[in-house]
Amino acid sequence: MTTSQITIDMVSIAALAADAKGGVDIVALDVSEPLPFVDAFVIVTGRNERQVAAIADEVEEKMLEAGHKRLRREGRADARWVLEDFGDVVVHVFHEEERMYYSLERLWNDCPTIPFELPSPVENS
Repeated sequence: MTTSQITIDMVSIAALAADAKGGVDIVALDVSEPLPFVDAFVIVTGRNERQVAAIADEVEEKMLEAGHKRLRREGRADARWVLEDFGDVVVHVFHEEERMYYSLERLWNDCPTIPFELPSPVENS
């Protein structure tokens, strides 16, 4: 199945928002083939609970600004693994330890990635 432009745009918004709050190891997977109810997962890591919460909040804010309503959110209180469901795209914001433990990339390793671009880091001269 081919990823729609809407899904690609949503992935890009989520990835840029996560990056803006210092999210690392951002990956987008096309899960439309094995999962008929969602097109993509965006997976990102935060270094601590505060950063995980900040990333999740920024993703939600930017998605809402772009017209994509959050349908469901889980895990915000503990901020160890926050799941945000935007319909076609589900964003998983993990604390480092939870990301290693649950290893969603390994679980979904047969799914293709969805490319997105992030701004280049500014180098100090």
